[in-house]
Amino acid sequence: MKKTSKGTVVAEIIDNLRRVFQAVNEYSKKAEKETGLTGPQLWAIKVIADSAPIKVSELARRMYLHPATVVGIVDRLEGRGLVSRTRSQEDRRVVDVELTEQGKELVAQSPEVAQGMLVRGLETLERPQLMRMAADLEQLVAILGAQELPPKLLLSPEVNLPAEEE
Repeated sequence: MKKTSKGTVVAEIIDNLRRVFQAVNEYSKKAEKETGLTGPQLWAIKVIADSAPIKVSELARRMYLHPATVVGIVDRLEGRGLVSRTRSQEDRRVVDVELTEQGKELVAQSPEVAQGMLVRGLETLERPQLMRMAADLEQLVAILGAQELPPKLLLSPEVNLPAEEE
């Protein structure tokens, strides 16, 4: 194993963080320019397209977001005529979401979403690797003193509520 100075490792970490921020920013800008949707909105319609009809709670689970956060996203998508909601006949508390024709057309022409790429990539990792990464990211958050900041969705003004334990 080659010996690398501490300064070189710090520089590599900072450069990789910059690359992550830049990639997320570029994907989000491209998505918004091409579709008029925020990254989280586009991510939601892509998940809906893969699984429609889908319960709001299941959409939230697949997006790793709190259901109340997803309801806000779905509200905006419905307002744009991209999704429709229907109450389940079996359980009136359950709401199913699916794409409208306009939503299907938009999904077919839309670019990849950074959030979806991150989730798919992270889900391929083994649990020990995920645990190490989570601990390392928590340490970065602590270095910045950002433990109390609400986790905003990537490049979006929307705030995700605390994660629920499985």
